[in-house]
Amino acid sequence: MYSFQTTAAHLGPPKKVSSSLQAGYMPTDRRTDIYGHTHTHTHTNSIDLHERSKFFNWDQSGMSYVSFRKLWAFTGPGFLMSIAYLDPGNIESDLQCGAVAGFQLLWVLLWSTILGLLCQRLAIRLGVVTGKDLGEICYHYYPKVSMNAPRVLLWIMIEIAIIGSDMQEVIGTAIAFNLLSAGRIPLWGGVLITIVDTFFFLFLDKYGLRKLEAFFGLLIAIMAVTFGYEYVVVNPDQKEVLKGIFIPYCKNCGHEQLLQAVGLVGAIIMPHNIYLHSSLVKTREVDRANQKAVKEANMYFLIESTIALFVSFLINLFVMSVFGQAFFQHSNQEHDVCANQSLFLNQSIFPNFPENNETVTVDIFQGGIILGCYFGPIALYIWAVGILAAGQSSTMTGTYAGQFVMEGFLQLRWSRFARVVFTRSFAILPTVFVAAFRNVGDLTGLNDLLNVLQSILLPFAVIPVLTFTIAQLGWGLLGGSEDHFYLKLVLIGKFLMVLITGLICAINLYFVVTSVITLNYLAYYIAISFVLLAYVAFVCYLVGSLYANRASSISVVYPQIGFNSSRDYLFKQIRLWNLVH
Repeated sequence: MYSFQTTAAHLGPPKKVSSSLQAGYMPTDRRTDIYGHTHTHTHTNSIDLHERSKFFNWDQSGMSYVSFRKLWAFTGPGFLMSIAYLDPGNIESDLQCGAVAGFQLLWVLLWSTILGLLCQRLAIRLGVVTGKDLGEICYHYYPKVSMNAPRVLLWIMIEIAIIGSDMQEVIGTAIAFNLLSAGRIPLWGGVLITIVDTFFFLFLDKYGLRKLEAFFGLLIAIMAVTFGYEYVVVNPDQKEVLKGIFIPYCKNCGHEQLLQAVGLVGAIIMPHNIYLHSSLVKTREVDRANQKAVKEANMYFLIESTIALFVSFLINLFVMSVFGQAFFQHSNQEHDVCANQSLFLNQSIFPNFPENNETVTVDIFQGGIILGCYFGPIALYIWAVGILAAGQSSTMTGTYAGQFVMEGFLQLRWSRFARVVFTRSFAILPTVFVAAFRNVGDLTGLNDLLNVLQSILLPFAVIPVLTFTIAQLGWGLLGGSEDHFYLKLVLIGKFLMVLITGLICAINLYFVVTSVITLNYLAYYIAISFVLLAYVAFVCYLVGSLYANRASSISVVYPQIGFNSSRDYLFKQIRLWNLVH
C-alpha cells in the first residue's frame, strides 16, 4: 500500500530511511471489505479508526462514468470535514454578518466556501497521492534546526486553532442548553455538560467509522432541517438574497462590516480542517502504484467534498439570510417592544435591550429569543436544536484533528481519551470562567474574536499544503517540459497561491493595526508590535521554504497526481528531489 525506496539511481546519494517507517517494519492483517473481497492491510498510522471503510476492487481499465456505488464507498471524509464549516463559530459569524450588513456579505460566504473547497482539494490530493497527512509531511520537510523550532511553532499555531474551535463548540452547546431549558441550566452548567458529551462520542466511535460518519450525517441533516425551517418562516426577500450571492458589493460598509467579513473567512476556512481532511482520506485504501486508481480516488473524494460543502453553504446561507431579513437595521426599541408583548415565552430569559433606537446587537443567544418572540416558541426551540447539533457535530472532528496533528508534527502518540482531556481542558477553563463571572454577551463576543483568530492562523495551513502540492509541480517544469498546458496550469496555481496568501495576510494585518489603534496605550502598542513582527517573520519563512531545498530522513515514492502525460515520471522524480533532498 505504501512504498519506500532510495533514489540513488535517479537522484543522487540515498538518504537514510527511518527504520520505524520502512516497509519491513509495518504490521499487516487481512480484512474483508463491504463487498466481501479480502485485502491485506498495512498499518501506517497509529490511529486506528476501527473500521477502514473501503472496499472495492479498482477497475484497471479506467472508467467512463461515475459509479454511485464507488461514490458511496468514498462518502464520509468530506462530510466529516464539512462539519467545521457548520460549527457554532460559523453560525455566530453568519448571523453577525446578516445583522450588520443584511444580504450584502453573502458573496463573501460563497467565495469563502469555494476557496475552502480548493484548499480541501489540495488536502485530498496530498493524502491520496502520498498516503501521508499534512502534519506528517511537515515533519519530514521542515528542517530539524534550533530544537525543531519551525515544526514546533507550526504545530503550536494549529493547536491554538484547534483549541479555539473547541471553545466555540463549548460556547454554542452551553447556549443551546440554556435556551432549551428556558434558562434553568445556567451557561456555566452548560459548559460543564460538554465534558460528558465528548466521552459519549468516544464511546460511539468504538462501533466503527462508518457508523460514526452516519451519525454526523444525521446531525448535518438536523441542521439543514432546523435552519431551513427558520428560512421558510422568516421568508427573506429572494431577489435580494440572489443579488447578495452573485454581486460583490457592500453599500455603506465600514470597519464593523470588514471585521465580520474577516471573521467569516476565518470561520469558513479553519486551519486545522485542512490537516484533518488530509488524514481522513487515508481511511479509504488506494493502490498508489496504480495511477488510474489514484486519479479515480481523487475524483470521487472531490465530488463528495463538493456535495458536502454545497450543503454547508446552503445551511450558512439560511442563517445569514434569516438574520439579514429579521435584524438588519432594526433598533433595540423594536425588539424590546416585541419582548414585552410576547405571550409565549418565559420572560426571564429575555435580554435587556437598551431603550433607544440604535441598531440592535445580536448573537446566538439573543437571535434565538427574538426569533421565538416574532415567530413563536417553536422557532426558538428549533433554533436551539440546530445550535446544539452544530456544537455536538464539531466535537469529535476536533478530537480527530488534534490527534492527527500531534502525531504528524511530533510523532507523539496519545489515546483519543488523553487527547480529549488535553484539548477540552484548555477550552473549558477560560470558557467556564467567562460564563460564570460575565454575561452571555461576553461569551458570544468571545466567539467573534475566535473567528478572527482562525483567520489569523489560516496561513499556517494554507502555505504548507500549497508547498507540497502546487509548488512541487512548478519545480517539475524546470526539467525542460515543453508542455505549455501544464506550464499555464502551474503559473495559474502559483498566482492563486500568492494571491490567496497575500490577501489573507493583508486583511489580518489591517484588522490587527486598526484594532491596536483603538487601544490607545503605549505598552499594548509595543507588545503587539513584537507579536506582529514574529507573525510576519514566520509567514515569510514558510513562503521562503517553498523555494528552498530541504533535507528529509525519508525517501517516499511520490506517484503522479492525476496528470495523464508522458512527463509524469519526470515530474514525479523532480517533485521527489525537492521534497526529499
